[in-house]
Amino acid sequence: MIDISPSRTRRVVVGFAAQLHGSQAITSCFAPPLPPVGTIMSLALSSSASLPLLSPFHRLLRIFLAATALATLTTLAAAPAHAQQQVLKVTTIPEEAATEQMRKFGPITRYLERVLGMKVEFTPVNDYPAAVEALVNKQVDVVWFGGFTHVQAQLRSGGKIVPIAQREEDTRFRSVFITRTDSGIKTLADLKSRQVSFGSQSSTSGHLMPRSFLLQAKIDPDKDFKRVAYSGAHDATIASVVGGRVDAAALDITVWRRFVEDKKVDTAKVNVFFTTPPYYNYNWSVHADMPAALRERITKALLDLSMGTPEGREILTLNRATKYIATRPENYRDLEAAGRSAGLIR
Repeated sequence: MIDISPSRTRRVVVGFAAQLHGSQAITSCFAPPLPPVGTIMSLALSSSASLPLLSPFHRLLRIFLAATALATLTTLAAAPAHAQQQVLKVTTIPEEAATEQMRKFGPITRYLERVLGMKVEFTPVNDYPAAVEALVNKQVDVVWFGGFTHVQAQLRSGGKIVPIAQREEDTRFRSVFITRTDSGIKTLADLKSRQVSFGSQSSTSGHLMPRSFLLQAKIDPDKDFKRVAYSGAHDATIASVVGGRVDAAALDITVWRRFVEDKKVDTAKVNVFFTTPPYYNYNWSVHADMPAALRERITKALLDLSMGTPEGREILTLNRATKYIATRPENYRDLEAAGRSAGLIR
């Protein structure tokens, strides 16, 4: 909303008065010396009854200042709200190391900057709750959330977070449980009395849904496991199993597949023993206070990404996607229910 209050009008007038006061050409060539800026403001904002007391030049100056200030405020009011936003700030939940985040989100940042015609900055955050708070408090404009962090942001903001796009893969997302192949663990029931790691406590695929499916299998991690660990990120989860610090762990299936494809893990030594049923997961979210026109432009930019172009292929591949599709808040209600059932939302 544009501020056209009297105080705002006075600030605009003072600005113009200061500019005029600094112009020696006007002062020396066309008029008597200008009075102090405060006097000019008083002239510009004084009542019409005082006009007869002014010199012809100062009467003209008063009319000019008032007309110019009004024109400026009218132009601001008519301009699209997003046109005044100079920088679009983007972040993500830190599901992987900061260097990997920068590698993954650098190309999409540059793409949005080109398509939107405005500066776009990617700013990593330290943990999942920080990503939630950043959008809730409008310190950033666009966030790549997991389904559970989206739910947390919705609850924290009183329903002011809007999901705008998700990967097609996120309509049927899965988590995997991994273990060393010589551990003797073959089923979820074999996890009892073992040391098991999740990712971040706020992770959908690395904690919420694995815990939810364990509870459905009548296994309570807090009671049945010897120790519950939280690695903080999916890559660290894999490392904890490879390094023998825990017996098994749960994580995002797409991260696991990338590690396998990149030969960063030896599946002869560490492999999947359980894959969860599908659920909705990640999305791009914005705050409801973002101007609708800007929200629509960002959404269109995401949905327009295609594997058929070199730029689109790079961006989508880095985010383990084939394409982005529209999404809606209703898609994440089951995650909220799972969070409440698991005791992660109270």
